[in-house]
Amino acid sequence: MLDLVTNVEESGERAGGSRRCIVEGGDLSRDEGIRFVVGPENNVVPDILSKLPGRGFWVGAGRPQVDAAVKNNRFARAARRQVAVTSDLSDQVEFLLAKRCIDLVALARRAGEAVSGFEKTKAWITDGTGDVLVQAEDCAQNARDKFKALSKGSPVLRVLRAEELGRAFGRDRAVHVVLAHGGLANKLRTEAQRLNGFRTAGGEWGNE
Repeated sequence: MLDLVTNVEESGERAGGSRRCIVEGGDLSRDEGIRFVVGPENNVVPDILSKLPGRGFWVGAGRPQVDAAVKNNRFARAARRQVAVTSDLSDQVEFLLAKRCIDLVALARRAGEAVSGFEKTKAWITDGTGDVLVQAEDCAQNARDKFKALSKGSPVLRVLRAEELGRAFGRDRAVHVVLAHGGLANKLRTEAQRLNGFRTAGGEWGNE
């Protein structure tokens, strides 16, 4: 059961750069939370990149935390005024995080830092070029078994669907993807972990 803090009065952004979750009260790193702001129409807006102007409200990066913030009027309390919050706010965050992950894979592809297809990913993993291993979360079990053997115990990110991975490569579907060592791979690892907190059906973080 989610432990709600009843005396969180702050917006979540405090002097010195710390971020306080308006639901649970703990301090968050930028990678552990989702920032929200109040938009021009007095509506709560997810700020996935943490760049929108205005006072920010931080919530732990998970569907239960965001749902609790909506249900228990945490945004209004943090803003100290009434704000408009949609009931599907967690779905909005999931959509934006998935898009962010797809965009990062696409950027890596264009930079020559990502490949798809079993044989290409196998080559990159074997020669040490590959760093982040990604597999479609809705792939068949035999594909999972093949990639598990190939990964040799390394974590496999399974938070994007085959259709979503395919978009990054300009095709209908992609099942096996590997990113090379570098900044884009590191960013994908972080954003995939945040997305994992919102994917309640099928998303995995590991090799099972």
